[in-house]
Amino acid sequence: MNERILISGASIAGLTLANWLTRYGFRPTVVERAPGLRAGGNGVDVRDQAVDVVERMGFLPRIRAAATDVRGMKFVDARDRAVARIDTTDPGGIEIMRGDLVALLHEQTTVEYLLGDSVRHLEQDADGVTVTFDHAGTRRFDLVIGADGMHSTVRRLAFGPEERFVRFKDHYFAFADADASLGEDRWVTMHNTPGKMAGLYRSGSHAQAKAYFIFRSPPLSFDVRDVEEHKRLVGRAFAGETSWRVQELLGAALVDPGFYFDALSQVRMDSWSAGRVALVGDAAWCASPASGAGAELALVGAYRLAGELAAAGGDHRIAFPAYDAGHRPLVRKKQRIGPNVRLMVPRTSGGRWLRDAFARLPLMRMTGAVERLARARLQALPDYAPIL
Repeated sequence: MNERILISGASIAGLTLANWLTRYGFRPTVVERAPGLRAGGNGVDVRDQAVDVVERMGFLPRIRAAATDVRGMKFVDARDRAVARIDTTDPGGIEIMRGDLVALLHEQTTVEYLLGDSVRHLEQDADGVTVTFDHAGTRRFDLVIGADGMHSTVRRLAFGPEERFVRFKDHYFAFADADASLGEDRWVTMHNTPGKMAGLYRSGSHAQAKAYFIFRSPPLSFDVRDVEEHKRLVGRAFAGETSWRVQELLGAALVDPGFYFDALSQVRMDSWSAGRVALVGDAAWCASPASGAGAELALVGAYRLAGELAAAGGDHRIAFPAYDAGHRPLVRKKQRIGPNVRLMVPRTSGGRWLRDAFARLPLMRMTGAVERLARARLQALPDYAPIL
């Protein structure tokens, strides 16, 4: 197999896909809008079948060595008193900062990169895809894969406008660097007022903490690439929140150049492929940060897509439907985020009281064990063509 495959997006999904395609003898090229790999980001979970993927890639020990050591979520009142805790540790899973995972994937993946560039136009024909870039010259590829996130350019060009596929889930979120001294070591500390959450993620193995903000809102109109506009939106949403340490966290977040903001949304599509173009990761099925499954879905989905292409000898007409059929059941399961949103952002004071009372029940300590038992019933990942 010697097919030339363009991957748009040096994301977790994009780099995992490039790694496996290279192993199977394909020739991937990765184009990334940013001038370098994005080193920031929040904590992400590598669990269940995703652990199998990184083990088969040969760097599970390195991921474990870079893992965070967060024990769970702690809910606090205005005086910083803990009112409830939920233990989220999972002996079989790994939590790691997104930037650390991307760096490890990059170290393990040797491909051609086009950094600081983006796809401008796609034109398919019977033999391949002609790709026009913002900066690089026009090139031909056998296949194009969009791994470029919820606001995917490849999806827009090959499938249609974003509003056909992105479903807003009534909330907006932001995260940025924060002073680690504001939160308890090895816990995610959360403070709620009705329809809002401000929190701090503090890993004992990282000097830098992360501030988190979520707020309920009707749809807002904003430029997804205008960071200063994003800061103004979050600043206005939390301007009147004077309890706990909200203003301290907000002040630090609004001067962080790595500030990130977006809508809490999901991507819903009937098919992840159109001719010689396919999607993977958030571009295809974003489950939203509330799912806690972004990295898991990206790793497993990229593994399946590369494997199906290898098993089909590069024939996308066979590989793309098989990839869709094999991965879609897991995506459907992870997109059921309603309970997670209600846990993090109760709409009312009464809802917050009920959440805290429920979190104090012994039943919550059983949740992890029950989930692990359910996950044990997942089918094993398939083995694909021999690695070259």
